[in-house]
Amino acid sequence: MGRVTERRKVLRIRDGAVSTRPDTLVAEEPLEIRLNGKPLAITMRTPGDDFALAAGFLVSEGVLATASDLQNIVYCAGATADGSNTYNVVDVKTAPDVALPDFTLERNVYTSSSCGLCGKASLDAVRTTARWPIADTPPLRVTPELLASLPDRLRAAQRVFDRTGGLHAAALFSEEGELLDTREDVGRHNAVDKLIGRALQNDALPLSRTILMVSGRASFELAQKAVMAGIPVLAAVSAPSSLAVDLAAETGLTLVGFLRGSSMNVYAGQDRIALREPAAQG
Repeated sequence: MGRVTERRKVLRIRDGAVSTRPDTLVAEEPLEIRLNGKPLAITMRTPGDDFALAAGFLVSEGVLATASDLQNIVYCAGATADGSNTYNVVDVKTAPDVALPDFTLERNVYTSSSCGLCGKASLDAVRTTARWPIADTPPLRVTPELLASLPDRLRAAQRVFDRTGGLHAAALFSEEGELLDTREDVGRHNAVDKLIGRALQNDALPLSRTILMVSGRASFELAQKAVMAGIPVLAAVSAPSSLAVDLAAETGLTLVGFLRGSSMNVYAGQDRIALREPAAQG
């Protein structure tokens, strides 16, 4: 099976001094996801948690919602011409009563490590109906102070990033700020899928009392994944996209960006932010 990191020789130049040395890089390999034997998508990912990644992807696509929807996931043997297993193809078998997507839909099923499913035919095609409307969940309130503590806690949990500097991370926190799970991947959308897939496998969906924290920016796709998993709060260290803000406003998702130190921007769902009452004017 592919490894999380690999070693490559590099030419190092520091203040005019030249040397050669091995460098640790994050591994990136394709993963083909098949659904009941039919090819569905290919994503570039960091090997590891492949079954959770596939399951989480199918939650985001509206195919899976509970552990009982999933019959099993296996690596496909004979994925190469010589019959050896590359561990880069997985087949997800669903329960008989699970409705399957239309395999003939016009969509680009190749997903890159940077942007995920950028090639879907239209914006409407990714506005999948959520199974757990966030606006209907019990009220959840978080303080700015709690949110401000999350980036450092996420960074401390990035074990592979410390060796490579080349991975994104996603983490689930409880409403009290407890770290529930964290995943790393060369693609931030894959890291989120791995979190959601593990929750599905543990029959823990919807994640209606959690906060999703991601490194980097908050794209439309990440907002959609949060909504599809029933996550009410998405926080990112960088900027959201305009479509992510639009989706958050439409669905009731609390979207926080530029979460750095004690500073942050709340783009939607401000009602979940527990602000201190302003001092009375005397």
